[in-house]
Amino acid sequence: MNQPNKERFKTSVGGQALMEGIMMRGPEKICCAVRRPDGTIDLSYSDVTTHWYNKVPLVRGVCNMVENLMNGYKYLMHSADIAMTEEEKEEEKQNESKLDRWLDEHAGPKVQSALMTLSACAGVVLAIFLFTFLPTFLTGLVAKVIPMGRWPRVILEAVLKLAIFLGYMFLCTRMKEIHRMFQYHGAEHKTIACYEAGEELTVANIRRHTRFHPRCGTSFLFVVIIVSIIVSSLVFPYINWQSVWVRVGVKLLLLVPVVGITYEFNRMVGAHDNALTRVLSAPGMWLQNFTTHEPDDSMIEVAIEAMKLVIPEEKGTDTW
Repeated sequence: MNQPNKERFKTSVGGQALMEGIMMRGPEKICCAVRRPDGTIDLSYSDVTTHWYNKVPLVRGVCNMVENLMNGYKYLMHSADIAMTEEEKEEEKQNESKLDRWLDEHAGPKVQSALMTLSACAGVVLAIFLFTFLPTFLTGLVAKVIPMGRWPRVILEAVLKLAIFLGYMFLCTRMKEIHRMFQYHGAEHKTIACYEAGEELTVANIRRHTRFHPRCGTSFLFVVIIVSIIVSSLVFPYINWQSVWVRVGVKLLLLVPVVGITYEFNRMVGAHDNALTRVLSAPGMWLQNFTTHEPDDSMIEVAIEAMKLVIPEEKGTDTW
């Protein structure tokens, strides 16, 4: 099935697991496929907007991450609404706060869109707190009890950052709803792998393919952590800044080049299949053991429907 010693077609089509569904993004279309409570599949799609920054190395990494976060949250909320039964919707309506009811009745599309953007930003703030502020803060506490030099401090902070990230991934897998989403994540990867192999998109064909993919968002986040650790090790041993807030501020500024470098790294690894790229992508691929699970046939069917609508009519225009 796989040809490890020969370069194969790599598509630019990517996706995201949703609540009981999958979003696929091709070079021209974005399709969101969600399994309704009655078993049918809801399909919605939109055109892809091409921006100037997509052709600018390093810059496109940060811009695409922000765009993907906003779109991802929008499609996640859409899938949750489609996948809920009428009973669940009624129960949610009964439990919602007065503010939620007021917003539903009075807020227009622009206000609701702004609120969704704020919610996505809140998620980014949480991620920054967990993976940037918390390791720095904990390292500062340890340094007050046990005096340490600059390099030990950098190393301890790196270990804490990795431990928090891996712990967060592990805890996510313990949640039932997240487990199903990770099954859809596996269906997304397997479907893309089947398409890249040039095989017909059927449940039987897709079932045989791997659920691990080098361009996965999980791998991207892991590489961001690693690159941020490397950049910090190059910068902070030579800067005598002991303030936690100053260190966090500098790290936030460094996130721009860190994300840019990581994006280009993932592009390179995702475009080739050789000994070097397999070694470089191995840690991120291993981490996908946490964030992808084997899907059932119904999940693969959803992935197929989403994939079919984003494959371009002109063959090869989606080459990565």
